[in-house]
Amino acid sequence: MSDTRTTLRRRVLVSALTACLALPVAGGATAVAVGPSSTVGPAVAEKSTAALHLPRPTGPYAVGRDTLHLVDKSRPDPWVPSAGARELMASVYYPGRHGGGRPTAYTSEEEARLLLEWWKQDKALSPAEYSATRTYARTGVRPAPGRFPLIVLSPGFTAPRSTLTHLAEDLASRGFVVATVDHAYESLGTEFPGGRVLTCKACGPVEEPGGGEIATKGRAKDLSYVIDRLTRTGGKDGWRYARMIDDKRIGAGGHSIGGSAALATMAADRRVRAGMNMDGHFYAPPSGIGGRPFLMIGAETMHTPGVEDGKNWDETWQGLDGWKRWLTVKGSGHFTFTDVPVLAEQAGVADPEVPLSGERSERITRAYIGAFYEQWLRGTPQPLLDGPTPGNPEVTFQRR
Repeated sequence: MSDTRTTLRRRVLVSALTACLALPVAGGATAVAVGPSSTVGPAVAEKSTAALHLPRPTGPYAVGRDTLHLVDKSRPDPWVPSAGARELMASVYYPGRHGGGRPTAYTSEEEARLLLEWWKQDKALSPAEYSATRTYARTGVRPAPGRFPLIVLSPGFTAPRSTLTHLAEDLASRGFVVATVDHAYESLGTEFPGGRVLTCKACGPVEEPGGGEIATKGRAKDLSYVIDRLTRTGGKDGWRYARMIDDKRIGAGGHSIGGSAALATMAADRRVRAGMNMDGHFYAPPSGIGGRPFLMIGAETMHTPGVEDGKNWDETWQGLDGWKRWLTVKGSGHFTFTDVPVLAEQAGVADPEVPLSGERSERITRAYIGAFYEQWLRGTPQPLLDGPTPGNPEVTFQRR
């Protein structure tokens, strides 16, 4: 990675996560965000006693969730070969029947502790409070009848899979099976069975020349392996509800480097019919996707034609030979398309560099990502993707 791009990404990561993690303590205490970088402007905090919660899913189905520990014994971990086979954790959200099931945790307390300590906000919010963010998915929910498309989602580098929860829950409520994936040693902390917590051993190496490409290609293999396991019917290695997946309708997507991995997955795996990237730099060319559709949706400060990463997106755009869209969201930031602004807004924490509200961030993300998969995995035309609309003035179609 270039020094300029690394610095920019570090700045937006600090800005976004500081806003999210400097949350008011439950019970009425107030915290003011103090970013570890002088480039981050002051945040505004207001008193709040409400528990943190994700927005309600919009679809007709209840949402079930399974948590899977997956081990790909065919290859060693790319960052820590001495650790043995590549390990992954996946949260699988699926359309369910209403009634029954038990609440699910947003994240584990240990994962929350690592996030809070890294961003020096452990005095403002306890791991128990952050991990208790309300979700709508429930474990033990009976699956809905029928067969549904599958979408695999990869988070940004250092970010846990939990940051993609509101999008995953909404897609599942609309009739998709969605797997969010944690890649070993690539987040600040991922909890594995037995209480093992793997921290970010790849954070240094990924900044070296070629590190982004290594991560992207490794994640592509991870996502293909997740698809293998989720669609395998019969045998002890398959997912228990594999038969509800229509393996002819599979999509991939992700945030930041997870979006780059989605494109790389399409190039390596013909089963993936549609892909999308939420504000991620591309580290691999779009060769080999054979006219399949791809959506690029990004922040105006980073992925508008003429800015540094806009050039990267323009080069990728030129290589895409099928249906494609490049959307820029005014007032957005690098973490706009995740849970971060939703939780920050509830806490009364404002990031002056990202004026788009958490509510608008959530609605735009769900609307455009949902429309993309509805059109290309379910075959339902979506006029929202045809061009600008009065109801979404923040969204600019850079290319059509």
